Amino acid sequence: MRAMDVVVIGAGQAGLSGAYHLRRAGLVPDRDFVVLDHAPRPGGAWQFRWPSLTYGKVHGMHALPGMELTGADGTRASSEVIREYFTAYEKRFDLRVHRPVDVRAVREGEGGRLLVETSEGNWSARALINATGTWDRPFWPRYPGQETFRGRQLHTVNYPGPEEFAGQRVIVVGGGASGTQHLMEIAEVAADTTWVTRRPPVFREGPFGEDAGREAVAMVEERVRRGLPPLSVVSVTGLPLNDAVRRARASGVLDRLPMFDRITPTGVAWDDGRTVEADVILWATGFRAAIDHLAPLKLREPGGGIQIDGTRAVRDARIHLVGYGPSASTIGANRAGRAAVLEITRLLDAPELPKVPAPPELPKPSELPKPSELPERSELPELPEPAPAPA
Repeated sequence: MRAMDVVVIGAGQAGLSGAYHLRRAGLVPDRDFVVLDHAPRPGGAWQFRWPSLTYGKVHGMHALPGMELTGADGTRASSEVIREYFTAYEKRFDLRVHRPVDVRAVREGEGGRLLVETSEGNWSARALINATGTWDRPFWPRYPGQETFRGRQLHTVNYPGPEEFAGQRVIVVGGGASGTQHLMEIAEVAADTTWVTRRPPVFREGPFGEDAGREAVAMVEERVRRGLPPLSVVSVTGLPLNDAVRRARASGVLDRLPMFDRITPTGVAWDDGRTVEADVILWATGFRAAIDHLAPLKLREPGGGIQIDGTRAVRDARIHLVGYGPSASTIGANRAGRAAVLEITRLLDAPELPKVPAPPELPKPSELPKPSELPERSELPELPEPAPAPA
């Protein structure tokens, strides 16, 4: 087992931010801290995005701390641009990310330390930065009849770009940014598209200013402080209106239907008798926090989320969640990485808990004396008579 002061899980925006600030605090990679990433190469979740998501379409990618992203070609795939940027960043700050490494569980170790179990062996740590994001936990809603659908069902996590849907009838489920992006580009090649959402979409006019940003962060922060799962970004920010969205609304592409009640072999149906035939159902229904590996620590509250104060888990001060809840944005992840490291360095300055000695081993049943080997009562030494009590 290898011992570190800090283990960072994840090398996306949040994990690299945390690693950068650990470096600035004087900690050395592979000596004082280690970064573990399950992805095959740099780029975080960006490396898995569909090719038609060009860098110019990305909403508010904020630079990593200490190194700006400049001169990027907006027509190139965002997966390529950001992978190259993250690769250069890791090299510049010598972060020595270990990959691909799957973290299987984090549990209580010995002497007040955490035990991090991975595909690369086990690590011992005094503190942990969890920066695993959401990409690995796509959310698939369940509806009656879903298993009977004879067409294709896929999620944003597997979205290949619009070309594969040429000439097909496609239902896009989900009212977030990904759903609208999928819908608008698929509509250009598909035979027909239908947009279905649980709630009416809210479109936002004008820039998303600092006041609106603070208000959105406060709403998400309030939930995680109460131990509830974080809200989706679009549920607090709304959908930005740009020229492409305006054209799609004017042409009817973004005319929305309420959620269907069931799925049929050939499409979807509502209880009022309405039906839509389809070849494809694309679930753009978002993601959930990828934190199952933390389950042994029992951090979840009855409401289903992890209660955090800043970035620190309320139930365990050694655990910091960066890129979770209010810090689940590129600028939020940068700030959260710095805040987490400030608290962690204070924790590391405190004396480490002494190692608790293991209890002595009890004898095995086979090693205990048999009843026939025990001394007779007459062979036991007699105890002295107790002294008389004072008068």
